[in-house]
Amino acid sequence: MPTYNRADLAFERGEGAWLWTAEGRRFLDFGSGIATTSIGHGHPHLVRTIAEQAAKVMHVSNLYRVPQAERLAARHVEASFADSVFFCNSGAEANEGMIKAVRKYHAENGHPEKFHLICFEGAFHGRTLATLSATGNEKYLAGFGPPVQGFDHVPFGNMNAVRGAIGPQTAGIMIEPIQGEGGVRPADLRFLQELRAVCDEFGLLLALDEVQTGMGRSGRLWAHQWAGIEPDVMSSAKGIGGGFPLGAILAKEKVARHLKPGTHGTTYGGNPLACAAGNAVLDVVLAPGFLEQVDRVARHLWKGMGELAARHPAVASGVRGAGLLVGLQLTPEVINSDMQAAAVEEGLLTVAAGQNVLRVAPPLIVTEAEVDAALEMLDRAARRMAPASAKAMAK
Repeated sequence: MPTYNRADLAFERGEGAWLWTAEGRRFLDFGSGIATTSIGHGHPHLVRTIAEQAAKVMHVSNLYRVPQAERLAARHVEASFADSVFFCNSGAEANEGMIKAVRKYHAENGHPEKFHLICFEGAFHGRTLATLSATGNEKYLAGFGPPVQGFDHVPFGNMNAVRGAIGPQTAGIMIEPIQGEGGVRPADLRFLQELRAVCDEFGLLLALDEVQTGMGRSGRLWAHQWAGIEPDVMSSAKGIGGGFPLGAILAKEKVARHLKPGTHGTTYGGNPLACAAGNAVLDVVLAPGFLEQVDRVARHLWKGMGELAARHPAVASGVRGAGLLVGLQLTPEVINSDMQAAAVEEGLLTVAAGQNVLRVAPPLIVTEAEVDAALEMLDRAARRMAPASAKAMAK
C-alpha cells in the first residue's frame, strides 16, 4: 500500500555502518533504519545467534515457557530500574501496553476514573489509535475518527503547564526523554527530574517512551539515566533487537503485578528467535567499555556537527539531541527532505525529523573515522544547498 514515499534505493547487503545496493553503490548509514540497527549491519555475533536459534525453534507462543525470554528479561531487570518485562514486537505495541499498564494500576488501586495521561506537543508514540492519540498530531489523526480519550497535551518542557493539567482523572505523565520524530528535541534534565517529583507528589506514574532513545543511543543504556531518575514504567523497541522486531515494557513491581493472565497478551512477542536476538544485542552493548566508546564517538560527532553548522549559516542554525541521536536544525530556506536527498547524492543516509531537522543516528558501533567521512559528506551536501538558500535569503 502507498503508505511511504520510498526513496529509489534497494539495499542488497550491509556491513557495520555501510550498506550496498545491488548495483554496487555504497552508502554510509547514519539513519540505522530509524535508530534501529543498533550494532550495525551483519554483526557476526547477532547473525550467528539468529541463525543458530532459527535452526532450533523460532516460535512456540506464550502458552509455554520461553527460556530465551526469561534470560533476556532477567538481564534487562538487572541493568535497569525494572522488576519485570513484557516482550512484544514494536514500539507502538510497547507504548500501547504501557498506556494500559498505567490505567490498570489506578483501576486496581480503586481509582478507575484515573485514566488520563499528560503528553507533550511534538511527541510521537506510534501509529495505533491510542498511540496516535497520545501523539496528538492532527496530521496523523486525520481521517481515523475521534481520538481515543484520555490524553491531555501540554507544551514540551513547560512545568507550569504540566501542573496546570493535573486533575482528578490524571493517571500519569508520558514523555520521550528526547523527541525523535518531533525534531530531536531533548528534555532538559531538570525538567525530567521535576516530572519525577510531581508524579511522586500527586501519586501519578511516570511513563517513559525510550523506544528511540534507549539501548545505548544516548551514551548510557537508557537516556533517563542522565537525569538520575527512575520511571515507574518504560517502553523500549528499535535498538533492543538490533534490527530484528522486538519491543518491551519494563515496569516496577507495583505496576507489573496488575497485568495478570488475561489482561494483556501477544502471539509473536517474546518468541525464542526475537529474544535470542535481544540477548545478542545485550552481549555487545553491556560489554565492558562499549557505552564509554559510544559516548566518546558521540562527542566527536557533536563537535563536528557544531563546526558544520557554523561553516554553513545559510543552511543550518544549530545542533541538538544527545549521544548518537543528533539533529541538525536547518534554516527556513532549506527543507530537510531536500538536504536529506543531497546527502544521499553524497553517499550518506540520514532521516528527516519534525521542525525542519535532519536526524543523524548512526549505529552504535560507528567509528570516529566513519564520523569524519559522514561529516565530509554532509559538508558537501550543505554546499549543494547553500546557493539556493542564499538566493532565497537575498529575496
